[in-house]
Amino acid sequence: MPPPLLITDVMIMERRPFSSASNLPALIAIAGYNLVEMKYEKKAHDSVHAALASDDILCEILLRLPEKSVFKLILVSKKWLHLICSNSFRSSYHSRWRENVHLLGFFVCNFLYLGRPRDGFRRPPWEPALPLLSTCKEGDDLKFSGILKQLGYFIDSSNGLLLCGRHPMTYYVWNPITKQPYQLPQPQQFYRSLCMAFIIEDSHDDAICYKVIRAKCVCKPVDVNTVSIETFSSKTSTWKQSTLTCSSSFALCPRTVATVIKGVVHWFAAQRNLAIYDLYLGLRRISLIKLPAGELSYDYEESVLGESSDGLLQYGQSSMLGIEIWVLEKKQSSNSSIYKSTHSGERWILRHKLNFRAMWKQNPTFTEHSKESQILSFLPRNSESVFIRSGSNIFLYDFESKRLEVVHYQGRGSSISWDSSKIVPYFRPTWPCSSYVNDLTV
Repeated sequence: MPPPLLITDVMIMERRPFSSASNLPALIAIAGYNLVEMKYEKKAHDSVHAALASDDILCEILLRLPEKSVFKLILVSKKWLHLICSNSFRSSYHSRWRENVHLLGFFVCNFLYLGRPRDGFRRPPWEPALPLLSTCKEGDDLKFSGILKQLGYFIDSSNGLLLCGRHPMTYYVWNPITKQPYQLPQPQQFYRSLCMAFIIEDSHDDAICYKVIRAKCVCKPVDVNTVSIETFSSKTSTWKQSTLTCSSSFALCPRTVATVIKGVVHWFAAQRNLAIYDLYLGLRRISLIKLPAGELSYDYEESVLGESSDGLLQYGQSSMLGIEIWVLEKKQSSNSSIYKSTHSGERWILRHKLNFRAMWKQNPTFTEHSKESQILSFLPRNSESVFIRSGSNIFLYDFESKRLEVVHYQGRGSSISWDSSKIVPYFRPTWPCSSYVNDLTV
């Protein structure tokens, strides 16, 4: 048997005259090789197109790419644009990768003005109703756009949407994509004292859907185990009244906003309790769980709730001495709603403890600092960092590196009544929104 024909041999034989009969086998080999190569390339080309034509395969490919690369691919076609910006793909991507958010600044909510009685404190004319301590150019643009003057007072934000208004009857939801405020219909129930919740819902058609909950707060010490709430749904554009029941007596803390994790609402309640309500279970029940007492921060002055990096409820409190942060550990057999009415199996696990004196010693560059330091806020789905306020300065502290970084903002921090105000960071998701996609493809 003759030795196999190598590509180098074929290339040499190609230079010989084609009239020679001895070159015929080589010519046949060349033609066969080229034909096989062309068929292989066409088959591979067709296979790639067939794979990319499948949404499931395309999603699996895109889920393995970093965020910046995925954002560039929205220019490939309208199909890729809609796929990447869809709620389902965004949720799948963020379940594998951490969601990136952009800090625009800090909203200042003064409780003396929000829902004040007629004989209460009046806001001075020179003080804006909705102050924003801007931290970037995008925050500056929002601050000086004039839109904040139309919204009343800050209440809450979620996924970039703002909930603002004037208690107890006027509310607005502002969409940063459309730049337009939507005034909610007037509520049916009058609550003199209340707390609220702002919930962004997933939608199959990629529309922005949300719920707003108003919960009545009873200021007098009465023994009740029910609470009246009113829920607005953007899908129906109507308010719906209902009553929630608890197995023991409780009272929600007025002028507070709930922390929502996977549709579960968490309100601060009296006597160091946390009231938990899952509106998607349809049970109309509230369950209570005791907040941890702490050692370093036992005599706490400030407390905050948030979501940890691993999707758990985290609670932080601070005193003059320092900060302690816990997470609520779940049962292995718990369902998606996690929290049950008794909470007998859940417990608080201390995750971080920070002594303010040690913090300042480890960061000697900040020699001039106020003795009044306290926890300000968590970052979205983050357990490694926390915002801390010291005087009129805002810092970002990293528990792993133990580094303290000053957060520069534009605004008159010295004019803020810090004791009567809640300072809330305003984040926007960096992920492109489907509403913006609809505007591009009209």
